[in-house]
Amino acid sequence: MQGHVETKDFHRAGGGQGRSLRHVNRFDHGAKLKESTERAFVTYDKQRHEAAILSDEELRATGSIIVLEGENSTHPLKLEALTANTGGRGSRPKWCLLSVRESTGEKAETATVWVADDFRHHFLRIFEDYLNDEKKTKNGLPRNQELVANISRIRSVVLEDLWTSQGEPPKSGCKWWELWLDANSPHLADWETFIARSKLEVRTNQFRLRDRLIVWVKANWYDLQTLPFISVPLTEIREPQFIDTIEDLTLEDQAEYVEDLRDRVEHAPAERRSGSTPTVCLLDTGVFRAHILLSDSLSSDDMYSIFGGSGADVHPSGHGTAMAGLALFGSLDPLLTGTDRVTLRHRLESVRMKAGRGEKSKTPLDYGPATAEAVSLPEINQPRRSRVFCLTLSTSPDKPGEPTLWSSSVDALAVGTNVVREGDELQLLSEPDLASTRLLVVAAGNVPVYRFDYRKNSMESPIQDPAQAWNALTVGAYTELTQIPSHPQYAGWNVVAESGDISPHTRTSVDFGAPWPIKPDICMEGGNVLWDGEAMFEDRLPLLSLRSTGHRSDNELTSANATSAATAQAARLAALVWDRYPSYWPETVRGLLTHSAEWTDSMKQQVSAERTKHGRLKLLRQFGWGVPAEDAVLNSALNAVTLITQDQFVPFSGNKYSVRSFRLHPLPWPKDVLQSLGETEVRLRITLSYFVEPSASRRGWRNKYQYASHGLRFDLQGRTEDQSSFIRRVNREARGVDVGSRSHESQRWFLGERGRHLGSLHQDEWIGPGVELAHCSNIAVYPVGGWWKNNRNKDRQDLPVRYSLLVSLQTNKQAVDLYTPIATQLKVPVGIEIPTV
Repeated sequence: MQGHVETKDFHRAGGGQGRSLRHVNRFDHGAKLKESTERAFVTYDKQRHEAAILSDEELRATGSIIVLEGENSTHPLKLEALTANTGGRGSRPKWCLLSVRESTGEKAETATVWVADDFRHHFLRIFEDYLNDEKKTKNGLPRNQELVANISRIRSVVLEDLWTSQGEPPKSGCKWWELWLDANSPHLADWETFIARSKLEVRTNQFRLRDRLIVWVKANWYDLQTLPFISVPLTEIREPQFIDTIEDLTLEDQAEYVEDLRDRVEHAPAERRSGSTPTVCLLDTGVFRAHILLSDSLSSDDMYSIFGGSGADVHPSGHGTAMAGLALFGSLDPLLTGTDRVTLRHRLESVRMKAGRGEKSKTPLDYGPATAEAVSLPEINQPRRSRVFCLTLSTSPDKPGEPTLWSSSVDALAVGTNVVREGDELQLLSEPDLASTRLLVVAAGNVPVYRFDYRKNSMESPIQDPAQAWNALTVGAYTELTQIPSHPQYAGWNVVAESGDISPHTRTSVDFGAPWPIKPDICMEGGNVLWDGEAMFEDRLPLLSLRSTGHRSDNELTSANATSAATAQAARLAALVWDRYPSYWPETVRGLLTHSAEWTDSMKQQVSAERTKHGRLKLLRQFGWGVPAEDAVLNSALNAVTLITQDQFVPFSGNKYSVRSFRLHPLPWPKDVLQSLGETEVRLRITLSYFVEPSASRRGWRNKYQYASHGLRFDLQGRTEDQSSFIRRVNREARGVDVGSRSHESQRWFLGERGRHLGSLHQDEWIGPGVELAHCSNIAVYPVGGWWKNNRNKDRQDLPVRYSLLVSLQTNKQAVDLYTPIATQLKVPVGIEIPTV
């Protein structure tokens, strides 16, 4: 048996420094314990020999298990002394604490200890030193007194000593048992040998918690009798809870992991030398700020309510608190089971938008103004912060895809226009303010019911209001959680969604129709659903959800799933972008998360099977551009480089708002590298992100050219065009796009011009031979009309618009360096204004 358990894993009263010592006759007591320890070793050897005969010499144990009994709770055992290692580079355990049973009114505290055969004499020396007057401490006290004095008895182990659940183990009949094994032991594989020899039934699922592997076996109590005397590294036997996540542990065990993580977290300060720390501002049901993982990242001054009362979480399930945990940490599971320090780079704010007891709820007509009020509260208090607004509340829209008062308010807030409601219309109080744009990350919404055909169910469930907002980053849910729970009650059940596909929780924009934006833009993990094969669905299983912070105590864990959980994770990622790149605009951060997203293998299979651009567009309306990974969002690789340009210009002028100019972006292509690739494929991805001002009148919302203030388009120079001919072609397109003209375009585009130019976030990718792309050296960004063009008041004349253009080039050849030559050439201008003719 190898490995050890840290004593901090055990909680009981009376431990630590200053423990009360029993008054004993040192010589009689010490001699008695030494003798009983030797006798325990002899007894164990006999039982070990019998066990080897019954099982296999291959399973021979390399140490002995003994039991140390205390006297009562007033005189607790010194548990920290019951683990010792040899030290040095090849350190190995001499003895280690396996488990502890706390004292009760009837029984004394017991500690089960494993002692290596090679170090029995070292263990006996504890009592010899206690008895030896020459070994006394500097204070004249017997050595090891705190340990030895409070031990009442030492004996050989029996299987019952490893039982750590309440009450006595049920010994009649065949039952499921939960066994905790030392995961660091070199004899861990002997567990499989024991099962094979014994021909016992086990659950295929296992769960690892730091240095413990938890397994489940169905057996009679008698079948397990040999376990303490063979090499299987058993540390505890418990009543089966069928643990799949830390949330399945007892509340006390959960608390140990939460408190351990609390001690490893370094929270971001509110202010830095470079300015304010980025924040995720939760527009939700409030937050239980007292949680020990949240309190140091959420100041009481950063909690608000549009109802004027407390900002505390008022939702029965603690929805806002769970979103806060995900927005701050992401899923807690890997952090709870890890040991590394966690350095946070952003903070939280919270605005409660759900009414509490005695407060009047908002009506759907007022959701837009309520969101505007919620956004203004933290901005008034802390106007300089870079903040990501995370909006997970939603409602059913009047007509799928069409703007509503709420979604139009989101669009207005994003572009920096203040709004109020007048009847069933909006009133725009100001023109767009480029210095006041906002990033709003919005949940796509969840399906009302579950069905086995989850794809069809999601396709028939339109994205909820206000996630159809043009300027929002809309987040859907996908899942990679496909493990079946360990509990026997779920035997025969199956997960609904396959790994990497859309989550059964998520809605889509398949029913939106051609004029309206592609939603969601991206997906994040939202969990899975379990199905019994008939009519029963389980949608809240911890194993198929994400771990986050609970609201019923200051160290509780809870499960979170669906598109709310996905949106909170996306908001966290956006805040990390702002921490790394503080000069980025909201339009840029939104574009970067979409630009960096990749389809999962499951999504790629569906995309590859679809040959038509219309079919591809339908797939994008289910899962967007895929899943953005943190490393891809924050960094470029040598074989995959991303160029980001933030630019602005005045596209329209004159009383007729005619197109005045467009922007030309030379591309610093490494032409020689691309030409050397020959027919080797490269992937070019282009993203154009900008915000539009919504029309104040609902009369024009069915026409995309009357809802949005303006539009922008991008085009790539063809491989047979020179710059002059490309400029002439863009001039023609810029003048004729409103009447439906379109250029001849390469079939190598994934979506093409008609498919990609929806909403205010346009993305497409070109895949083809590197030698072809070597000559495509310019990208044009040009304007098209919207309601500004037909604005009789002329109050939007000569307004500047701004945009972010993201361009990435990638090859699957790892040895090809695209980054260095592009970085070298970046002395060329990033944007040139070209007048239209």
